[in-house]
Amino acid sequence: MTTRSARVEYEGGEKLSRWREWFWPVHRSELPKLLPLLLMKFCFSFVFTLLFATKDTVVVTSAGSGAEVIPLLKGGVVLIFACLVTIAYAKGSNILRKKSLFYVSIVPFFIFFGLYGFFLFPNQASLCPHKTADWLSSLVGEGHQHWVAVFRYWMNSLFFVVAELWGSLMIVFTFWSFANQICSVKDATKFYTLFAAGGNLGVIIASPLIWYCSKILNGGDFEVTVQYLMTMAMFLTLMIIAIYWWINRYIQDVDKELSGAHKKKEKPSLKESLRCLFHSRSLGLIALMVIGYSLSVNLVEVPWKAALKVRYPDANDYQAYSGIVQGIVGVVAFFLSFFVGGNVMRRLGWFAGAIATPLVLGICSLAFFMVFLSSYHAGAFINETALLAVVTIGTIHNVACKSMKYCLFDPSKEMSFIPLSEEEKIKGKAAVDLVGSRFGKSGSSWIQMGLIETAGLGSVLNIGIFLAPCVAVAVGGWVYAVTKLKRNIRPVVHQETAVYVDEAVEVDGVESTA
Repeated sequence: MTTRSARVEYEGGEKLSRWREWFWPVHRSELPKLLPLLLMKFCFSFVFTLLFATKDTVVVTSAGSGAEVIPLLKGGVVLIFACLVTIAYAKGSNILRKKSLFYVSIVPFFIFFGLYGFFLFPNQASLCPHKTADWLSSLVGEGHQHWVAVFRYWMNSLFFVVAELWGSLMIVFTFWSFANQICSVKDATKFYTLFAAGGNLGVIIASPLIWYCSKILNGGDFEVTVQYLMTMAMFLTLMIIAIYWWINRYIQDVDKELSGAHKKKEKPSLKESLRCLFHSRSLGLIALMVIGYSLSVNLVEVPWKAALKVRYPDANDYQAYSGIVQGIVGVVAFFLSFFVGGNVMRRLGWFAGAIATPLVLGICSLAFFMVFLSSYHAGAFINETALLAVVTIGTIHNVACKSMKYCLFDPSKEMSFIPLSEEEKIKGKAAVDLVGSRFGKSGSSWIQMGLIETAGLGSVLNIGIFLAPCVAVAVGGWVYAVTKLKRNIRPVVHQETAVYVDEAVEVDGVESTA
């Protein structure tokens, strides 16, 4: 008789050992579909890591700019572009074939990477409207220069927007939609965790390359760093296009699949999704979880990045440190995805997995603001040691929140939909993803912009004492939502945990957005 330790699954005569099922539950017959998708996810996440580190560097370290620009961009420019792109993508999905929609979506990114790296950034001195920006600076005053910086360095602001859109459009919409189209539920239970691991591996490999380009290859010239990184981004984007073409040509044509047995389902309108959200208490609580996460992360991240600029004013040094942080996030997330996330859910239940993230973020946020408020007085850090302590604690917070998101928060959020009705699952999830995520990110930006303008004297570093209670309220609301949702999670969750945990893990050492 075959024991559990000797065998766990047969398919096509192939036996999987217990350890292989745990780490690589894939049969040889499944490799032609898995490997190209795995490489595709690796490339998507690799590019995102390059963009994520660069977007903050170019907007924060520019002369006359700073971390105060980030909430302006996220709360205004990115929000507008994200809404427009979402509408355009939805319209395109109803007009174009799936393959055409993919190419129309990704080719503009490839073009922009080359345009920015080899024309816009190298020529920003002549392309920036300095005379108009100087005139605006004289009107708004010294304490509002971050508003002018968004306009002055418009090419860097545009790059920031494009980097944010790569996370939301190309990873969330494009890759995961494609994976869902060609993978069955059975495939998903095996492949999706591996996709997450492949994404984290992309982050891990990209991070030292960012550091190497910023500190070794460039000869101290940040323009060269940008060109190296954009060249890599262009190459990997071509790789993604080639893999997509190869899968459709030799593995599974997504357009033929949709025109056959899998007919396109009518998607709920935005109005229908919002109506469902506002009439369902459970959906409101799930949205509160998402808002709580976004608020608590962004309200700490921006002052940390402001302190990081004080510590590393040079663009190459700032870029190198950002690459190191992303690498740490990738390593920790890779480890947690394999050894922690699934085990916590299976052994301790949904509530333990859902409550862990707000507790960890709450503790890290408390530590950050305690160190920050004791280190920053009268518009300056008291000494270099105090500045280093703030940067270090902020780094720990950043690594913890993003790693916990990929490991536990995303799976527990997706599992919260299981007990709901089919209507709530279809319509409500769209509304939660749109309202919860966007409102959380934009809401944190609006809070910071309001405080900077009214009480911050033009610097996000001056509003730490006001941000701390805002984070406390966000985490408190998040914990409340998890506690109330606990009673909705029925035993059916445990039967479907594997599928939902795997499908929920999306990104990569980053926020799709930060």
